[in-house]
Amino acid sequence: MIMSNPDRKLQKMVIDGVEIDYTPGETIYQIADRSGKHIPTLCNDPRLEPFGGCRLCVVEVDGSSNPVASCTTKATPGMVVRTNTDCLEEYRRVLLELLVSENREIDVDTLRGYASQEFAELVDRYDARSGRFVGVRSGRSRTDDDNPFILRDYDLCISCYRCVRVCAEREGDYAISVMNRGFRTQITTEFEGLLADSACTFCGQCIQTCPTGALADRKAISAAELQGAVEKTRTVCPYCGVGCSVDILTKGDTIVGVHPAMDGPANLGALCVKGQFAFDFVQHQDRLSAPLVRGEDGELHETDWDTALDRAAAGFSDVVANHGRHSVYAVASGRAPNEAAYILQKFMRAGWGTNHIDNCSRA
Repeated sequence: MIMSNPDRKLQKMVIDGVEIDYTPGETIYQIADRSGKHIPTLCNDPRLEPFGGCRLCVVEVDGSSNPVASCTTKATPGMVVRTNTDCLEEYRRVLLELLVSENREIDVDTLRGYASQEFAELVDRYDARSGRFVGVRSGRSRTDDDNPFILRDYDLCISCYRCVRVCAEREGDYAISVMNRGFRTQITTEFEGLLADSACTFCGQCIQTCPTGALADRKAISAAELQGAVEKTRTVCPYCGVGCSVDILTKGDTIVGVHPAMDGPANLGALCVKGQFAFDFVQHQDRLSAPLVRGEDGELHETDWDTALDRAAAGFSDVVANHGRHSVYAVASGRAPNEAAYILQKFMRAGWGTNHIDNCSRA
């Protein structure tokens, strides 16, 4: 990602007849995108290094005999660029038609992943469902991989390598890679094994960057038969104190999946396996929906919060009165924010006069 630097002098270039300022080091794609000019792409993820694999983002540059990939070509002073000539648009349409000819299906459920609609949207934009190219299909799905999180439906793969790159560049896991070349190219793991036997941490990043749904959220698409439209609600992941932003996917009152927030200030689209997949507890049949207190019969009974809190306060007071202030001990949750940890240590130190407090994040 190119960051602006006030010490670097702005340069000028022309895109589609409009003069635009840019900072040295920016690519044509970055400048065009910043200026509101949409250049199609399938291998680009703004979180990743430019790759230039799909060739949809090519543009015409004065002085160049052939179109150049805008995502990997850096701007130069006075450069004149055209992004949407008739020739370029026809070139892009043919490329998309070729990709369509290799895929089992184009229209996939939105629950497959955050970026799963990108391919279908571009195909429709360029009217590329002509069917004039028909032939052998590439890709080999791993139907034998029975992990509960990630569906490896490589019949839909277009070899954009976004999954491989996000695993390496963003997660540092290097769990998936590419084998073979040309038509036989295949996304794989070491020794062509299962994800559970690889270095995969099941963070779900490969799912969320895939533009075709070839890598899909198994848990989310299992809820595809539920009636109702999918709605997104922005919230914060509850699993630790980092504060990753997420979009909860719901159908009615049922949570069906989680998308990482690409603009989340703490995570920028990243999540761990718990933040991505561990949402079942919200609607689990064993989840408590009311406070419980133990009755004289020795069994737990539902009650209101005032009664439950009074019982807890009385229990603390009785223990301290009978066994001293150091008989109570607290462990702060790593899922709580700093403010909650501060309040708990105040509760123990100022309230009961003991330093017996710890945090599970230290373990």
